[in-house]
Parts: sequence; structure tokens; C-alpha cells
Amino acid sequence: MFPVIYSDEFLLHDTGYFHPEKPGRLTAIQSALKAAPWANQLEWRSPTPIEVRSPLSVVETIHDRAYLNQVRLLANRGGGFIDGETVVSPRSYEVALLAVNAWIDGVDFTIASGQPCFVAARPPGHHAVADEGMGFCLLSNAAIAAYYALEQGLDRVCILDWDVHHGNGTQAIVETNPKIRFCSLHESPQYPGTGHSAETGFYQNVLNLPMAPGSTIEDYQPLFEKKVVPFLSEFQPDLLIVSAGYDANHADPLAGISLQPKDYRLFTEYCLGVTQRIMFGLEGGYDLEALGESVVETIAACL
Repeated sequence: MFPVIYSDEFLLHDTGYFHPEKPGRLTAIQSALKAAPWANQLEWRSPTPIEVRSPLSVVETIHDRAYLNQVRLLANRGGGFIDGETVVSPRSYEVALLAVNAWIDGVDFTIASGQPCFVAARPPGHHAVADEGMGFCLLSNAAIAAYYALEQGLDRVCILDWDVHHGNGTQAIVETNPKIRFCSLHESPQYPGTGHSAETGFYQNVLNLPMAPGSTIEDYQPLFEKKVVPFLSEFQPDLLIVSAGYDANHADPLAGISLQPKDYRLFTEYCLGVTQRIMFGLEGGYDLEALGESVVETIAACL
């Protein structure tokens, strides 16, 4: 059985009807997975409730306490905006903590089983830096998961971010740690304007691969084979965390890359060639049909 970690509580992060990062993203993924021919091979798991295991101890190793208090107080006051596009609703703080628990549960499962899993949680996280949320993101889920994995005794963790936007928050948090490697393929120029190829981390542990607008699988495939896979493989990671954003699809309204949902099956196959210990965590993806189809292709490769 292939675990999908999900909760209806993730729908309670209310960004507003017209916001692209909306609850319908998760319901689209649910519908697509339940309609897949292998749906009976999925095991839907609920994340550990924050009342049972508070993730604050690991979150506070990444994020400033003042920033966390800002988000909590903003939610308690009925919500508001961190910036023009990053929304906090009344339930957002606790939902963001539950999302962290889901990513941590994914790490625990993959460490224990040696097998992949998929975390369908929101809000996304890869733009959040230590003291500020941005780009729809509140907490830096992938970076938190990586540091948590190291706390469990792992020696080497890789993060692959294939979201169309550069994971500036993830990079800023992990680039100072020689036990973590971070690789990102992202459209350039594009929000947030970071991720230049010259950014290589404090220990040559960062690989940024900017992609030109209009890039297709023909542009991505040689980079996976010649750069991404060698960069990840030579590190011999104990765990690979994939920031699985699906906004590089041709149909996506927020970017200009021209991938197709089936291309994510190929990406996943490359990752499985590095290690079976993969935790996929949802980041972006804003065309609902393409998003659902892409997650189906990702999991199909694992099955």
C-alpha cells in the first residue's frame, strides 16, 4: 500500500475564493487519486494531530519565535495578510502546524519502511524564510522535515524542488548545513527572483538550474540525467525530500514552463533511481486538472 497523508483540516486554511492557492487544490488531488485504476493500492493516512504531538520544538529550530507569534496572533485576530498574496485566516496557524506534522509523519514513514509516500498538505512552504512568510507560504515544510530527519539520526538528506518557482526559503535555511543538499529547477526570470546558478551554498551543497520560459521535457531531461541525478546520487542520501510543485505544467496560470502531467512520472523515475526513500510533499500547482493528473503520474511511478 502507498501512503497518502492528508486531512480535511488542510481545507480550513481559507485564502479566499479567488486566491490561486485554495482548498480546491486538495480536493482535485483527492478526486484524481480516487479515480485512478490503482486507487485500491492507496492508504489514506491522517497526520498526527498537533494536540498529540506539537511540532513547535522542531519548527522553532527553523523559524524565529517572533515570526511564529506574529502568525498566531494574526490568526487569533481573525486573519489578515503577511504580504499582498500570503493570507492568514483564523485557522491558518494551527493548519500550518498540522501540515508540518504531516511532513514529519512522511519522514517517519519513509525512514521506517524505506519506501516512498506522498504528503497532500497545505499551506505550501518553500518560500517561507526563517522570519517571514511569503509566496503563499507560512512555514518552511521541506526544510523543517530535513532538519527533523537529521535529528532522527540520518547523516545525509537531499531536497529536490521541481516547483516552477525557486524555493528561496528552503535554500536560505539549509544552505549552511553540510548534511543537506538542495537542488532546484525553476523558471527564470520568475518570482521570487532568486535561484541563480552561481548560488552554490556554503558547502557546494546547492544546485540551482534556472529554466527559460517555454522549456519542455526536452530541456529538463538532459539536466536530470547530467546534473540533477549525479548531484543527488553522489551524496548517497539517507532520505530524499521532494518539494513537489506542479506549476511548471503548460496549463498552469502562474508561470510559463511547458511540462505535461506525464513528465512528472519521468521525474519520479529519476528520483527512484537515486533512492527508494523519498518523501513527496505538495508545494505549488494551480491548474486543478493538471495538478490532479500530475500527482497521479507521480504516484503511478512509485507503484
